[in-house]
Amino acid sequence: MTTGAPGLAGTPVRVVLVDDQELVRSGLRRILRRRDGFEIVAECADGVEVPAVIDDPRTRADLVVMDLRMRIVDGISAIEALGARDDPPPVLVLTTFDDDELLSGALRAGAAGFQLKDSSADDLVRAAHAVAAGDGWLDPTVTGRVLRAYRTTEVDRPVTGRPAADLLTARELEVLTSLAAGHSNAEIAAELVISELTVKSHVGRIFAKLGLRDRPAAIVYAYDHGLVGRRGAGPGSG
Repeated sequence: MTTGAPGLAGTPVRVVLVDDQELVRSGLRRILRRRDGFEIVAECADGVEVPAVIDDPRTRADLVVMDLRMRIVDGISAIEALGARDDPPPVLVLTTFDDDELLSGALRAGAAGFQLKDSSADDLVRAAHAVAAGDGWLDPTVTGRVLRAYRTTEVDRPVTGRPAADLLTARELEVLTSLAAGHSNAEIAAELVISELTVKSHVGRIFAKLGLRDRPAAIVYAYDHGLVGRRGAGPGSG
């Protein structure tokens, strides 16, 4: 991984593009430009090429933008291979409306974000920056589908049936509901007038208390427990 905070103060987010269509990769190159804080360090036409690229110091990445449907090694297998490495870069999955059957597999494999292929350039830029910064990302159009897919998996079931209000502080509940609304750590920090580091600490405690691995799991939990849109509930302050 690169040092420093990717995308900040002249440090571009180093991106690996993985898609079997040259036309798609060409479009992504035009969107993820250096002036918007990105550097394309490598391109792969199939998932089979990804491990060697990620392991090469010359093309170490802050972010992998990954298609799911490829001929030899698909995106899910490529994400799993990345997850077996130390400190792998996060993966932003590019999906289409007919990818429902692949969503649960990508979630189990550890994808950090999902963005529709036909989304706007601005949305893709925001998604790429968010995932590279360690946030999760769900395109609002696919949120419902991702939630349904996540509920069908056997991963990240909460370790307790107790309601969040019994386990989380008021501040942690605020962070959880903002997270479930799709806000990045930076947006949550601005909304609650706290630092991003503090947000990350709250998110880590939320995951630990509820027995959750990642942001999609937290979003599912918040939706399933009616927390979306709530503010200020809880037994104490964070």
